[in-house]
Amino acid sequence: MAGLDTTGSNPDVSLLYDINGLAEDSPDWLAKSIAFVGEYGLLLALVLLVVWCWWGQRKRGALDDAASSVAAVVWAPLAASIAVLVNVPIRGFVERRRPFKDHDGLELLVHGKTDFSFVSDHATLAMALGVGLFVANRKFGLVGIALALLEGFCRVFMGVHYPTDVVGGFALGTAVALLLSPLAMALLTPVAKAVGRTGRGGWLVWAKRSRGALGAEGTEGEAVAELAQPAASGPDERDLAA
Repeated sequence: MAGLDTTGSNPDVSLLYDINGLAEDSPDWLAKSIAFVGEYGLLLALVLLVVWCWWGQRKRGALDDAASSVAAVVWAPLAASIAVLVNVPIRGFVERRRPFKDHDGLELLVHGKTDFSFVSDHATLAMALGVGLFVANRKFGLVGIALALLEGFCRVFMGVHYPTDVVGGFALGTAVALLLSPLAMALLTPVAKAVGRTGRGGWLVWAKRSRGALGAEGTEGEAVAELAQPAASGPDERDLAA
């Protein structure tokens, strides 16, 4: 299929030149730093954010709460993986060339990009992780979505994507993370509950499993009290999937 419009009169191209032009006006060290962040740093930050969220969601008061919350966190990277897989046929169908192949005067900060441009894998991954985190925890999700938006800006700044490549990636990542979330939660929550009840792997889902239910130092009554304890998170931090 023919690629999307790449003519200079296209507002998409004009915005590309405006954003990428900031790289030419920036100090070399700053441009290279943004390129590194856009290529590796922000995705790594999102992965660490997922780990941080998982660690906190394990501390819910009851196993059922912890299991549904952890299942929602697990869905974030799974959604990102599925979204990237969905993007494979989309890229092959659209066949849009990278902007630096069709336009002169761009400041290219990352070399070696030979695949098609629409939609951006980085933007897809980042937004799927961000929206997936929002399903699990609103505060973490808002941070994740902000990082995803920054990722999109960096991809255009680096000269490797058109703005519409990024917007398409945002749409794809959001659609997969939200539309498949009910099915994912229905499948992942029972698995998380089962893991939470195990002796060795229970800590992966429920932090209180190691202190209360295993209870070498605590009594049976203390374990029951742990189960009855309300969730630590406030109303604004409750996950949407619970």
